[in-house]
This record gives sequence, C-alpha cells and structure tokens, in this order.
Amino acid sequence: MIRRATRDDVPAIAELVYELAEYEKARHECTLTVEQLDVALFGPSPALFAHVVEVDETIVGTAVWFLNFSTWDGVHGIYLEDLYVTPQQRGAGHGKALLAALARECTEQGYSRLSWAVLDWNAPSIAFYEALGARPQDEWTAYRLNGEVLTRLGSMPT
Repeated sequence: MIRRATRDDVPAIAELVYELAEYEKARHECTLTVEQLDVALFGPSPALFAHVVEVDETIVGTAVWFLNFSTWDGVHGIYLEDLYVTPQQRGAGHGKALLAALARECTEQGYSRLSWAVLDWNAPSIAFYEALGARPQDEWTAYRLNGEVLTRLGSMPT
C-alpha cells in the first residue's frame, strides 16, 4: 500500500534514510534525527513531504520530496530527495508505485515536472529510472555548498 506518511511513520522513514545513506556509501554524512524529520514533515511550516510503502503493517519504502519552482514554466514541480525500498522488497513494484504516486501528485496539482538525482555509479537505479522513461539531464552539473565553505560564504558582507 502506498500512502502519504503520517507522524507515526517518522521513525521508520528516518531509519530508511540511514539505510539509503549506507547503500550510497555515505552513512558517515547522514546526521538526520527523528526530531528534525518530524519538524520538517509535520511542524508548523512543513516544507518536506513523504509517501511510504507499507507491507504487512511495516514501512518498507519511502519517497521523501519537496516542492521546487520552474521560473520557465511558472509552476511548481516535485524534487524527489530520497527514494528507497528495502533490499528484501525490491522487485515487487514498490519503487515504481512510489514514483507513480508522485507523478499523480504532479498531474493533479498542475506541477510541470518530477526530478531527482542519482549517483553515476548506481547502475541498477539508473536502469530502473530509464525503463520508466526518465532521461538524464546530462547538460546540467550539480553543485553544492556545505560545511565550512557554506559558513565562510554566508559570513561575507552583502
């Protein structure tokens, strides 16, 4: 069953985020707390959303996402931050169902796009996404500021 996450799902979603970080060989970079995730999803001004896959009353997958905005299209879109299904549940269609739920969210809300990033070495995920019709945005290069560099830039006078 695919459904919107509830507050009771937050600990399970946080656990899945850590499993994803481990899979992506970056567990040491994941510092998310259950409390942070709860505030982001269900606090006074939620800016994060999630769907979950529930099998036999156990959360086995999640899609964590937020809204972005296309200035060219003039409407919002969805940016998929995390898509994860536990290894023992892969191949059962749960990932496809999660993406279908987000695509439905886009079409029902008039959003123009559903986008995400995938690590270039993650061949199984790339093959899965391309089988759905997704195409890489090869002409774009992602950049990020974080840690000390972000702090240093943010402390410059404006």
